[in-house]
Amino acid sequence: MTERKKATDFPQEILALFDGYVHGFVERRDFLEGAAKVMGGGAAALAVLDALKPQYAWAQQIAPDDARIRAEYVEYPSPKGSGTMRGYMAVPDGATGSKPAVLVIHENRGLNPYIEDVVRRFAAADFVALGPDALTPLGGYPGNDDDGRTMQRQLDRDVMMEDWVAAFGFLRDHSAASGRVGAVGFCYGGGVVNALAVRLPNLGAGAPFYGAAPSSEAVASIRAPLMIHYAGLDARINGRWPDYQRALDAGDKRYTMHMYDGVNHGFHNDTTPRYDEDAAQLAQERTIAFFNENLRG
Repeated sequence: MTERKKATDFPQEILALFDGYVHGFVERRDFLEGAAKVMGGGAAALAVLDALKPQYAWAQQIAPDDARIRAEYVEYPSPKGSGTMRGYMAVPDGATGSKPAVLVIHENRGLNPYIEDVVRRFAAADFVALGPDALTPLGGYPGNDDDGRTMQRQLDRDVMMEDWVAAFGFLRDHSAASGRVGAVGFCYGGGVVNALAVRLPNLGAGAPFYGAAPSSEAVASIRAPLMIHYAGLDARINGRWPDYQRALDAGDKRYTMHMYDGVNHGFHNDTTPRYDEDAAQLAQERTIAFFNENLRG
C-alpha cells in the first residue's frame, strides 16, 4: 500500500490548488501548471497529484462482514427524480426493535468506498444507515473519483435533490427504522444536508461537514437541530458562515458549530492526505452523540 502522507507534507498552496481541482474550479492542466511553479517542475507536479489521489484501502474502519452489522445494496423509488435509485444500506445485526436512521450523503463523486465505510460506521453505532448513489442514473459510481466527479457534473442538481428527498422517505418508512431520520453529508453532501434541513420539516437532525450554506432567506424554514462542522483552513466554504450564523441566530434555530483549527476541507475523508485523524474522530464522536440525543426516544 502507498505510504500514507499527511496534509503537512504538502505546501498549503498545493492543497488550495487541489481543492479547486477536485471541485471543478481548476482544470487538471491548470493544477499541474500551478503545482509545477510551487514544486519546481512538471515531474514534481505529477508526483504530487498522484500523492493526493485517494487510496480506497485506507477507508475501511468497519469491514463489510463485521459481525455487528448487516450490509447490502438496495433499490428504492424516486418518482419525482430519477425513477429508481440504488444505495448501500447497513443495519445493526440482531436488532430486536426499530432503530433511528441516518442518511449519509456523499461528496461530488458518487458512492465511493469511503462513504460506504461511513455507512457501516453508523450501523456499528446502532443506527440504520443508507448511503445513496446519486450516479445511479449513469450506471453508478465508476470505481474512481475522477470519473465520478465528471459524471456527477452531468446530472441536474434539482433532480438529484429529488433523489435525496426520496432516499429520506425510503429510510423513514423502512421496516427496520423508527421513523426518526438524521442526515450527515460531506462537501457537496454537506450542502445537501443544509438544503434538506430547509426543505424537510420532519428531518430529525442534520450534521453538515464543510457544506455550502443555504441562503439567509431560506434559513427561516429550518426546523431540525444542526451540528455544523467546518475545517479551519477552508476559506472557500467558511466565508459563508458569518451570514449563515446571523440567519440562524435571527431565527432562533438550534445549532452547534465546530471549527477544527489547522485542518483542511475534506479532513474527515480518510482516503487522502487531507485527512486529519484527531479532528475526524472527534467530529465523528460528536455527530454520533448528537444523533443519539436527537433521534432516540
